[in-house]
Amino acid sequence: MDLHLKDKVIIVTGGAKGIGKATAQAFSAEGAVAVVVGRKESDNLKVVDEIMAAGGKAVQVAAELSDPEACENAVKAIIAQFGRIDGLVNNAGVNDGVGLEHGNYKDFMASLHKNVVHYYLMAHFALPELIKSKGAIVNITSKTAETGQGNTSAYAAANGGRNALTREWAVELLKHGIRVNAVVVAECWTPAYETWIKTLPDAAQKLKEITSKIPFENRMTTAQEIADMVVFLMSGRSSHTTGQIIHVDGGYVHLDRALANA
Repeated sequence: MDLHLKDKVIIVTGGAKGIGKATAQAFSAEGAVAVVVGRKESDNLKVVDEIMAAGGKAVQVAAELSDPEACENAVKAIIAQFGRIDGLVNNAGVNDGVGLEHGNYKDFMASLHKNVVHYYLMAHFALPELIKSKGAIVNITSKTAETGQGNTSAYAAANGGRNALTREWAVELLKHGIRVNAVVVAECWTPAYETWIKTLPDAAQKLKEITSKIPFENRMTTAQEIADMVVFLMSGRSSHTTGQIIHVDGGYVHLDRALANA
C-alpha cells in the first residue's frame, strides 16, 4: 500500500532511541526523509547512518529541546536545508519521577519543559511550513495521563497536556487542513524500559507480572507497533482522521484486566 509519504520531510523528536528510532526508520522505509532531532549528535548520527545504509533518507539536528531557543533553531535549520516541513512527530520525553510528596516547584517546571513545552514550541515554529504543505502532527503520549502511576506528577501532567493539545490543535488547525492525532503508549519494550526494569530486585518476575496484565497476547507492545500507527496517522491513508487519541497497547488501558489470563 502506497502511504503517499515519498520524499516528505518528517521531523521526529527524540528520534535517536526507542520509539523515536523505530518511527524514523519506519518513515524512511516509506520513502520519506526522516529528520532525527535529539540531544546528542552522536546518537542521532547512529540512526541516520543505519537508515542510509538500508537505502533510506535521513538527516539529524542536535538540539536540547528543553531550551526554547534550541527548538526554534532546530526548525530553522530544517527549513534552511529542505525548504519545507511535511510532518512533525512530537516524541521526546522522559518519565522522570517528579512526584507530589517528594517533588518541588523547580523540578516540576523543568519536567514540563522536558515533556510538554517543547511539543508546543516545535509545533509553533514548524506551523508556517506545515500550513504550506497541509502537513500533519502526531503526538506521542503516555497512559499515565489517564491511569496515573504514582510518584510522577509532572510526567502525568505533561501527558495530560499532550492529549489536550492534540484535541485543541486539531480544532485550531482545521482551517489549514492540518490533521493532529496522538498515539498513547502503555507498556512498550524500549531500551529505557529495559534499563528501568533491570533496577528492580527481581526483574524477570516483575516483567512477567506486567505482561500477564496486558490482555492481548500477554506481551509488551513493540516500538515498531507504535511506529506503524504513527506512520499511518501521518500518511494520506488516514486523510479523514483528526483529533484522535489512539491507544496502541494490547488493550492495557481499556479492557478488563480479568481477561488477561482468561
